[in-house]
Amino acid sequence: MTDDPKSRILVRALDEGFSVAGVAAAAMGEREQRRLEEFVSQGQHGEMTWMADKLDRRRSPKDLWPEVRSVLVLGTNYGPEDDPMDLLDRPELANISCYARNRDYHDLIKKRLKRVARWMAESFDCEVKVFVDTAPVMEKPLAALAGIGWQGKHSNLVSRDFGSWLFLGEIYTTLELVPDAVEGDHCGGCRRCLDICPTDAFPTPYTLDARRCISYLTIEHKGPIPVEFREAMGNRIYGCDDCLAVCPWNKFAVPTQESAFLPRDGVRGATLRDYLVLDDAGFRSLFTASPVKRIGRSRFMRNVLIASGNSRDAELAEPIAGLLEDEDATVRGAAVWALRRLAPETAAACRQRLRSAESDPQVLEEWDR
Repeated sequence: MTDDPKSRILVRALDEGFSVAGVAAAAMGEREQRRLEEFVSQGQHGEMTWMADKLDRRRSPKDLWPEVRSVLVLGTNYGPEDDPMDLLDRPELANISCYARNRDYHDLIKKRLKRVARWMAESFDCEVKVFVDTAPVMEKPLAALAGIGWQGKHSNLVSRDFGSWLFLGEIYTTLELVPDAVEGDHCGGCRRCLDICPTDAFPTPYTLDARRCISYLTIEHKGPIPVEFREAMGNRIYGCDDCLAVCPWNKFAVPTQESAFLPRDGVRGATLRDYLVLDDAGFRSLFTASPVKRIGRSRFMRNVLIASGNSRDAELAEPIAGLLEDEDATVRGAAVWALRRLAPETAAACRQRLRSAESDPQVLEEWDR
């Protein structure tokens, strides 16, 4: 075996279960820093206040940790078995983004990162820090600098070997490692990811306005879904895979072999009706250790109700009507919207009785819309 630290580290990373590994220098290009600053200055980060709060630490690895010399970027394949776009033709089904259909990837990846990092520290007498999406790290630009892929026009990472389906994690280290060759942009004239977006969330290629993104709206946004985006949500109740799924480079992708990323029981084939009857305990039980649990039952139910209103299934009117008196105002408001779309007469019959007892202005606005 070679004594070269980089070669040994890359082999160890693959042995731990990572799908791909590369090394980047602990520096960020001016273009990437400028894109980040414009994203925040134009308010395109929406309610993700941590983007602005930690902007000074996010610009470059050395801003986060001055001692870092190299960044090991590791990717884990989560390629789906089927085309995620197929679910859009089944409005009665609850459409959850591929990455969130089972266990939270942060847990699995961080454990692997820690094992690799611990081995690095012991083998090469270096310092290390590990990150998985929860720290101010520009992981997609770093992955491109490490040769793992390139940032497509949708701003997400694209890989020659894994298409759109890579979870990323990073190990910052004080070791001086030779960086891998930067992966060039292979999007060419293609703009499928831009054109497929149902809410026009890409003002220009390589620029995302999160405030218009269905992933942001269903996960990060805390209030009622803005009216202009509700129909466009379709049956997407947690995240959106459209811009990822249509990428031509997915023809080289392979389905994940990680059991933790395969759809769990209660998600595979789940209908909107299945979820409309969930109370808080049922929600927490079903989505234990899932990313979905992070948004809480109220935000989740808001999304399910919007999808139900888009379903054209009048038989959902009964469970929707039961949510008109939910303890959460955002859920009540979404229930009003959904019921008025599916069963206007039922909604009218409920209006007088419930409106007089309603105190939240947002729900009253839904009744009067």
